[in-house]
Amino acid sequence: MPELEPHRIVRLEDDAVVVLDQRRLPDAEVELRCASAAEVAEAIRVLAVRGAPAIGIAAAYAMALAAERGEDLDVARDVLASSRPTAVNLRWALDAMREDPTPERAARVHADEVQRCRRMGAHAAELFPPGARVLTHCNAGGLATGGYGTALGAVRAAFEEGRVAHVWVGETRPLLQGARLTAWELEQLGIPHAVIADGAAASFIGNGDIDLIVTGADRIAANGDTANKIGTYGLAVLAAHHRIPLVVVAPTSTLDPTAASGDEIPIEERDPAEVTTRFAARNPAFDVTPGELVTAIVTERGVHRVPYAETLPRETAAAR
Repeated sequence: MPELEPHRIVRLEDDAVVVLDQRRLPDAEVELRCASAAEVAEAIRVLAVRGAPAIGIAAAYAMALAAERGEDLDVARDVLASSRPTAVNLRWALDAMREDPTPERAARVHADEVQRCRRMGAHAAELFPPGARVLTHCNAGGLATGGYGTALGAVRAAFEEGRVAHVWVGETRPLLQGARLTAWELEQLGIPHAVIADGAAASFIGNGDIDLIVTGADRIAANGDTANKIGTYGLAVLAAHHRIPLVVVAPTSTLDPTAASGDEIPIEERDPAEVTTRFAARNPAFDVTPGELVTAIVTERGVHRVPYAETLPRETAAAR
């Protein structure tokens, strides 16, 4: 299968952090050069680079660039930390760079995330029934993770084992990350797929066309409550009603032991103009799925099930 190489997604050069501009996909592959931590923060804010692990990686490279340029690192860290509030990986990566803000350390952050994704894929593949028809939501592939993918990495690993027959791709309103990015990645990988409207998911599930729902996560509380792209909660309720599994695939850098439950996860509210420019609108970027609706949470360390409060805090502590 063709590989979406990590350096194509985000990398550090002598004078800039370079990201593959996800706003331009799938129509054009355009690189965006960010010459400062502030410019990386803006790229994160406007979703030129998005996906919880990927924004952490971009922030790590930004800290290394800031150190190389002699910028005030406290200021750089603050501007990056404020770029998006929900994904905990951003804070995790900034903490990882605090004592050693070098290009070498940033490269290790990147490489470690890619390897975590590969291990997650291997663990999660066993949860796919043979010939699975899978529904995804948003984008949790190589673009979102700096290489390979979390939920989409699991789909890829299961496909390579002959377990995936077809992938239904939820378009993911309002910015169509599923229709634009996940579908593009699946096309690159040669995995059979079709895009469906978010509102069609219930009908497809009710008709028996979906065997498994797989998503990523932007933050997971200690009790397993999971913040992911808006619409995930609704899919979890549908999955529970129709007795099909919903599996969350995310690295340990996404676990937040300081949040006892989803009530403590900040939810980003984006510009209403992303929904409509004519009428009043609300535009929350994420929702929180209660842990009891999640069949399994897969990290690079293995497959976890309810009660998550007994395993996830210990795992997080071991990873940090």
